[in-house]
Amino acid sequence: MKKLTVNTIKSENECFNAYLQEKMDVKLAKSLQASNRMLVDSDGLAFVYILEDDSAFYYVSFPQETWSMLKDIYDQEATLMLIPADDVQIELTSLQEELAFLTGNIEGNSNYGEEMERAVQEIFS
Repeated sequence: MKKLTVNTIKSENECFNAYLQEKMDVKLAKSLQASNRMLVDSDGLAFVYILEDDSAFYYVSFPQETWSMLKDIYDQEATLMLIPADDVQIELTSLQEELAFLTGNIEGNSNYGEEMERAVQEIFS
């Protein structure tokens, strides 16, 4: 498993593009596929989208600083494309459904921790 971090989300060309903090090899970036799954990193206050290739999983972390843009994407039912390298785009499929499930599950659920619950309510409620 490799962890990647989104540091910027921009509205561009009628969709949203997410850019990574890390540089990624183009060949590796082209091998990645969306998994249609998200997790929660309560300790790191992040949502995590899972990418995969033939041999590994890659956790794309959306830290709290990106949540207001995620909320806009969710509200607009917009497409979010991950840009892991130059000329490579990966559509983060099922993002809407996953965010709806996770944010709905976190609200009122102390299993995620008070800080995570409060942070999600501030942005997504």
